[in-house]
Amino acid sequence: MTEDEKFMKEAIRQAKKAYALEEAPIGCVIVLDGKIIARGYNRRNSDKNTLAHAELNAIRKASRKLGDWRLDGCAMYVTLEPCPMCAGAIVQSRIQRVVMGCRNPKAGCAGSVLNLLQTPGLNHRAEIAEGIFGEECSELMRRFFRELREKRKRDC
Repeated sequence: MTEDEKFMKEAIRQAKKAYALEEAPIGCVIVLDGKIIARGYNRRNSDKNTLAHAELNAIRKASRKLGDWRLDGCAMYVTLEPCPMCAGAIVQSRIQRVVMGCRNPKAGCAGSVLNLLQTPGLNHRAEIAEGIFGEECSELMRRFFRELREKRKRDC
């Protein structure tokens, strides 16, 4: 198993924590020098907070661990392509590399709708890699939303 696969597996474990809370199953880990320094998963509904995305939760923890808002040299592994807010935070925190499990065609800002991670006019650009366990990440999202639709039908 490659390092990318190992760290994406951990991001998937984080996404499953969100799933267990009936949150959109998005998970994230931040790695520095081959070691996980922070983990996060989606908690928007649980925390009643728009900002409680997996990436932002992980960035906050990594910054606390390193004692700096700059996350130079860090890599982020996230199960779903970051939204505009999270992509902005990635640029601002100067994360070097973002590895995405699957694309987000409706809100992704690492190439699907926009590419904020590599916009020339911004002060930082992140390397993007994708497709590590992409089908597993996609299936987790599909299953979650299928179950949510079925639950809503039953509740009506």
